[in-house]
Amino acid sequence: MESPELSFTLAYVAFALCFIFTPNEFRAAGLTIQSLFSSWLGSEDVGFIRYHVRRTSCTVLVHSALPLGYYIGMCFAAPDKNLFYVQQVSGGWRTFLLLSLCLHLSTGILVFYWSLWCWHNHPISRALRAHVRPSFPSWGSVAVSVNTEFRRIDKFATGVPGARAVVTDNWVLKVTTYHVYMALQSECHVTVTESRQHQLSPESASPIQMLTLRVESINPAVRSFNISLNSTDYADLREKLHAPIRTSPNVVIHQTISELFLETFRAQVELNQPYTLPSGQEVEPCIGCMQVPAGTKLVRLCQAAGMDHESECQLCFCRPMWCLMCLGRWFASRQDQQRPETWLSTRVPCPTCRAKFCILDICVVQ
Repeated sequence: MESPELSFTLAYVAFALCFIFTPNEFRAAGLTIQSLFSSWLGSEDVGFIRYHVRRTSCTVLVHSALPLGYYIGMCFAAPDKNLFYVQQVSGGWRTFLLLSLCLHLSTGILVFYWSLWCWHNHPISRALRAHVRPSFPSWGSVAVSVNTEFRRIDKFATGVPGARAVVTDNWVLKVTTYHVYMALQSECHVTVTESRQHQLSPESASPIQMLTLRVESINPAVRSFNISLNSTDYADLREKLHAPIRTSPNVVIHQTISELFLETFRAQVELNQPYTLPSGQEVEPCIGCMQVPAGTKLVRLCQAAGMDHESECQLCFCRPMWCLMCLGRWFASRQDQQRPETWLSTRVPCPTCRAKFCILDICVVQ
């Protein structure tokens, strides 16, 4: 049977991790710094800078108290250890208590130092001072500019609360658990440095692609930072962001589910049997885009895959008229947009003669 100390330790560690990283269930239950201290923090929309100065300070204080909370909880979970009587506990527990008290005390002193002269020493205030210039004569005027633009409804915002990106008319902001990064759009440039594709998403059954963007400012006093967003939000970001955006080599951005499907479509078609063009027949330009040669031919091959009794596919006598990407876009456009998991297994009519075909019937022209 598990001991009370081990059970409490596992439960407390799980609670502490969830409290720090805050899953959706904890947010729904109100177990967040923002919910527990909402009366003191105020409104983010009314005063963005003041809200996050207070929020980050409160977060540092509460998180630093978690080790001390573990010791106090263990006093009740394991009364036989007599942890209330510090002079009787073992050296290990006494050291843990001392380190926990020192951590919380030093954090309290740090937050008190931040709060002096109206939070003049807070890291967010120092970030604001990096933007002081003739148009913004003080860090307070910079804060007013950020507050005003954040209240506008046309701002772009995306991401989870612990790593949220906000783009206003003049500012690029990243809100994290302990800090708020900021850069003027007129002084920064953005680079798409990485793309990651995830097959599973808690919000969607379809795969998603996450992009990492590096925001760098020509102002040496402004720290560079990364923002992460779903590729489906990339178009909205570009519309709001006036700073130049560069893309690193080998980074492909999929902005829609159809574009994600095209990559899978291409890989599947390339596994099919190729089609050898008869001698003397020339390949004409694709009638869909007129940019590249027609590179596909519909040949009923699903019979050879053991589907002869079930297949609804029909013979297509059209010559090669479409490139692979145009045919893939046609294939995707004929699907149920609410059920992307069925796209590869369905049949669609040929865009020219309307003969039904499946993805196994598409051959690449050689």
